[in-house]
Amino acid sequence: MKIYFEKILYIFLREFNGYFRTPLASIFLLVFLALSAGMCFFMGQFFQRGQADLNSFFIWHPWLFLVLMPAIGMRLWAEERKSGTIELLITLPVTNTQLVVGKFVASWFFTFIALLLTTPIWFTVNYLGEPDNGVIFISYVGSWLMAGCFLALSSCLSTLTKNQVIAFIISTISCFILVMAGFGLILSSVRSWAPIWVTETITSLSFLSHFKRIQFGVLDLTTLVFFLSMIILCLWINIQLVQIKKAD
Repeated sequence: MKIYFEKILYIFLREFNGYFRTPLASIFLLVFLALSAGMCFFMGQFFQRGQADLNSFFIWHPWLFLVLMPAIGMRLWAEERKSGTIELLITLPVTNTQLVVGKFVASWFFTFIALLLTTPIWFTVNYLGEPDNGVIFISYVGSWLMAGCFLALSSCLSTLTKNQVIAFIISTISCFILVMAGFGLILSSVRSWAPIWVTETITSLSFLSHFKRIQFGVLDLTTLVFFLSMIILCLWINIQLVQIKKAD
């Protein structure tokens, strides 16, 4: 068991260090921090609202992740296939599960660092007022879980192509569908012709619907199970796709 997790750690370190061998990590972190702060303080009208909370910060996260998470996930497998290093990877004494989990956890941990760097905004809110820090903490946890879903889906789709641009586009479209599924406009159009269970199913698959509940400080079992199940499902499909590529 120890050796099993040591191999996952090896893949994790290889992938995580890879982010910092190129300007990708710095560019992503700068863009994420700039957009997060800009959307919070300007588009979210933080000061005009006069409320000591971070609703104007977290409300934009689904839309930020819609673009930025596929930008991270597109390279996980597409780059390996393009450079030919995937052949080397699959010949290593590691299982497909170890490969997929190690690469995914590296990207998810990188996202954790990005979120961690936004905590000065949290400190600013505490300096200006007395926010409900419990709600903010749960929103951070929910944001990280949602990012994990975007990444797991992007990683899975990245396996299908050698082209990172194509991987980015199909990942963004897929994530967009799962975000838009929670919009009232989409649901109202479905209600006009579909049974209620269809509408409820579409709502239950929406990242936005689950994340909205978290923003109110409610991390219920349903939401937690949804995000974790989505991650596990995407990783399982990712493992099967890697196995298919290995057999080719």
